[in-house]
Amino acid sequence: MLAQLQDLDLQLLRLFVTVVESGGFSAAQGALGVGQSTISTQMAKLETRLGFRLCERGKAGFRLTPKGEQVLAATRRLFGAIETFKGEARGMADMLLGELRIGLSESLDDAVMQRLADAIRRFRSRRQAVRIELLSAMPAELERRLLQDQLHLAIGYFSGNQQALAHRPLFVEEQLLFCGAGHPLFDRTRVTESDLRQCDRVLHPYRFIGEAEPFQSAASSAVTEQVEGTLALILSGAHIGYLPRHIAAPWEARGQLRALLPERLGFDVEFRLTHHRGREPSEAQQAFVEDLVAAFGAL
Repeated sequence: MLAQLQDLDLQLLRLFVTVVESGGFSAAQGALGVGQSTISTQMAKLETRLGFRLCERGKAGFRLTPKGEQVLAATRRLFGAIETFKGEARGMADMLLGELRIGLSESLDDAVMQRLADAIRRFRSRRQAVRIELLSAMPAELERRLLQDQLHLAIGYFSGNQQALAHRPLFVEEQLLFCGAGHPLFDRTRVTESDLRQCDRVLHPYRFIGEAEPFQSAASSAVTEQVEGTLALILSGAHIGYLPRHIAAPWEARGQLRALLPERLGFDVEFRLTHHRGREPSEAQQAFVEDLVAAFGAL
């Protein structure tokens, strides 16, 4: 009884199909390149493996038994499935498969989003069948998800304290100190750092950039983790705080925000492409990183 299919069984089954298609043992000698006695021995071996006769041969000629007919049909299906598998495997050899889970910092500049879209376009032009999932979150949340293998890649500004994470610089974002219309400094011609130290400043302790801010002040009665929260507090006219230039730009244009000592107190935040250094990247991940780097190269 055939309990497991081995390479030898496949060879015997191919011989069996050739014999049937040739019309018998004698006629199959040319196709198989072996003598009739060898064919007979191999057929007997196959029948022993199966546990029943496949054909009748003798003076009456060659003919299949009912079980032989069923084995022939099953064998042809098997070989058809093998050919299908081989074709699909060849097709997968240079195709990217799987999924990519990518985290993004919130409130990215339009130019950054356009470069990201360009990277996705480049990736989709490859031979691939990859499911892409994008998630927007605060940097601390992105770090947590990277460490817990919930993300393959993340784009953001990070603490740099997590040794398990590897970083690659991607672009920089300019941050400036602002006040809103109605704030005591908004219409003042000359502003000094001494003036700023008297102001109520917005704190954002989980954004990983607080220590890099050139202006530091202990006076604060407002805390927020998100850019939108910082913007609202500054627009109130009651607080000063740092904002990305691209977030503040439309409000500046409408005369509702003013940058304070931008040459001295502005600074750049480095955004990085980050992954877990302990996880082997898939082919899809490696390809997407290549496309990201190419898309952001000129930024």
